[in-house]
Amino acid sequence: MLLCDEPLLSLDLSHQQTVTRLIDQRRRAAGTAVLFVTHEINPILPLVDRVLYLVGGRFRVGPPEEVMTSEVLSELYRTQVDVVRVRGRLVVVGAEGYGDTWHQESA
Repeated sequence: MLLCDEPLLSLDLSHQQTVTRLIDQRRRAAGTAVLFVTHEINPILPLVDRVLYLVGGRFRVGPPEEVMTSEVLSELYRTQVDVVRVRGRLVVVGAEGYGDTWHQESA
């Protein structure tokens, strides 16, 4: 098993893709399972088969298309959250007053 704790942190998009590609090549070559902890879900989303999304002691586990939805994230965050696709990337938009910011989830 390959454990990756925030390997994309502080990397630009090009280097995120490079690191993601290297991890995927290693996974394929060795037949290795990968546990990938990240806030940058977009670079790895096409490669994952399951997502564990944690929020304040609550969680949801499942395929990305089931977990990364407005309904699921709204339930986990206990406020309205919109998940939209922009040019193939997920953008998670929180309700006003919940941190007053938006962020991209790269799973």
